[in-house]
Amino acid sequence: MIREVHSHYTKIVNNEETAKFLQSKKVSVNFNKRMSDDELWRIHKQSLKKAPSKKSVKKSLLDLKIELGERMLKKCELCERKCMINRHKTKGFCGVGPNPRVFGAHTHWGEESFITPSATIFFAGCTMKCLYCQNAPESITYKAGEPWNPLMMAEWMKDMRLGGCRNINLVGGDPTPNVPAILKALKLLDVNIPIIFNSNAYCSSKCMELLSKVIDLYLFDFRYFSDACGMKLSDTRNYPEIAARNHKLAVKRGDLLVRVLIIPNHVECDAVPIIKWLAENVKGKAVINVMSQYRPCFKAYNYPEINRCLTSDEFKKVYNLAKKLGLKLI
Repeated sequence: MIREVHSHYTKIVNNEETAKFLQSKKVSVNFNKRMSDDELWRIHKQSLKKAPSKKSVKKSLLDLKIELGERMLKKCELCERKCMINRHKTKGFCGVGPNPRVFGAHTHWGEESFITPSATIFFAGCTMKCLYCQNAPESITYKAGEPWNPLMMAEWMKDMRLGGCRNINLVGGDPTPNVPAILKALKLLDVNIPIIFNSNAYCSSKCMELLSKVIDLYLFDFRYFSDACGMKLSDTRNYPEIAARNHKLAVKRGDLLVRVLIIPNHVECDAVPIIKWLAENVKGKAVINVMSQYRPCFKAYNYPEINRCLTSDEFKKVYNLAKKLGLKLI
């Protein structure tokens, strides 16, 4: 089932196909830094349709993405909060500066079976503030991480691939604020390995454009179907609308694995309608992981409705619905 739905990812793991970031290095693009943002985005859109060249190229699609990413740092709209601040001078909601800080990097054996062993980078800082975050406070505290530059990332990624990892797993916090640095690291990476973007799915449409033809497997959370729940539990406005849009984009541009973490007392308002939406929009095109491992962490103890573990009945209701609707489940 995994090979059927995630054929691109599986073939890269087995070196039967080339990772998208390597293909982007071979797409020839003509641009210069004097061009306006609008001109560069227009060229970017056209270049996404171009096939990789068999010859060496002077400037590539990946080079263009790096230039656009650098410009976005000066007026940041990488996530849907669109703080529009210059991250070289100040910090937005995520707290992330112009360069990544990492609070963990190791081989991960606790992910889905077809992903492990996974070379996982945990970026400090996040675009959401979930009251129950299992990785907090490090995940939402930029200063908690250690500085990593693109060369360090690229060398680490290569070592992990040569050491037997199946993929590079970009997580956090959330990787979204660090997309410009990630693109630079991939420019320096010269081994064939699938890239996983492990995110809360709250990235902007422009960020999704930058990730196109770079990410092989989108590993997206779909957490809320109620805007009120997203605001209350994660301080995140319009989450259902943004997550739905990005899931639709992801399934068109790469392989998609969706995690549905069931939150206590949020079955009817969030988990059930999410499952129904997935059945209507990505059925047969994505693998779904209905997750029962919620436990109260971080600030959840201060909120009675989420200050407990999930009941078996809550999990069964969501899982059985997903099975009944024909979703491809792990």
